[in-house]
Amino acid sequence: MRNLLIAMLVTLALPVQAERIKDLASIEGVRGNPLVGYGLVVGLDGTGDQTTQAPFTTQSLKAMLSQLGVVVPPNVNPQLKNVAAVAIHAELPAFAKPGQSIDITVSSIGNAGSLRGGALLMTPLKGADGQVYAIAQGNVVVGGLGVSGNDGSRISINVPSSGRIPNGALVERTVPNSFATSSEMRLNLHTPDFTTAARMAQAVNARLGGEFAQAVDAVTVAVVAPADTRQRVAFLAALETIEVSPGEAAAKVVINSRTGTVVIGSHVRVLPAAVAHGSLAVTISENPAVSQPGAFSDGQTVVVPDTSIEVTQQGQGRMFLFEAGVSLDDIVRAVNQVGAAPGDLVAILEALRQAGALRAELVVI
Repeated sequence: MRNLLIAMLVTLALPVQAERIKDLASIEGVRGNPLVGYGLVVGLDGTGDQTTQAPFTTQSLKAMLSQLGVVVPPNVNPQLKNVAAVAIHAELPAFAKPGQSIDITVSSIGNAGSLRGGALLMTPLKGADGQVYAIAQGNVVVGGLGVSGNDGSRISINVPSSGRIPNGALVERTVPNSFATSSEMRLNLHTPDFTTAARMAQAVNARLGGEFAQAVDAVTVAVVAPADTRQRVAFLAALETIEVSPGEAAAKVVINSRTGTVVIGSHVRVLPAAVAHGSLAVTISENPAVSQPGAFSDGQTVVVPDTSIEVTQQGQGRMFLFEAGVSLDDIVRAVNQVGAAPGDLVAILEALRQAGALRAELVVI
């Protein structure tokens, strides 16, 4: 990991700003639903499935033609080059009504070289319950390009075997939800946090002037809903604009083992530790001082942090000395001052983790 080129991002301690409930949470039950279907794309320029290796394409075409009154003899297998079997998937938005259109994605499931210029024939899209919720059809828009030669050479840009159809499906059925039937509305936080949940409940109660909201856990805040379902839209519109100061994130260090990226939270601290690393010595110590206010003033006695960083050469050995409570922000500055490689910081973090001196959650992705 030390040999990787590392981009380090250090989150600084910024003042917490209030955010809208709309940006912090979502309404329970108000979500999209995935749809999937199987169909045929026709009109390709010789880039369709090779029927000898994708027999299901021929079977699908025969079944479709039989429904249209065309009977293909059992002993006849059409050699198709302009047809491709595809899988279609889409997301049905919450509260989507019949007649509305949604975007769909079309992907080849056979050996078709490209879907460029093809058109998807009418295909039902089903939900997890097996019911048909939309009907898809339209011309496929492909962003990729594939060119091949007779000698086997091939040039491909992006993925030509997959494309999209904007507004390619019409909604046929709505998905029932609990928005208008439940006695309460539940706000689910995007990031679980007990502090944020408690503050959100307090902000809602302060706006409504009573005990209408309660934090259930670190994710959910339950709010009593109006009895008249016609008033719920306006009620939620008012709730979404309430501003809440979210709780500060927990101390965490995230290391991407593939790219070498290190993200360090501002609340990360280390216990007293010394790490030998190369020929450089960096000593970081905290010397807090007490600031006394003047006589007969309205000031208060406060503790002023004073961080000292000393860099010296130690021959062939590097020694990093960390006092208790030193933040990793100071460590990063020390490493940058001496011009050390970013990989040195990763090595230090690994050593601190092994020694149990890292006061933070270490996440490796």
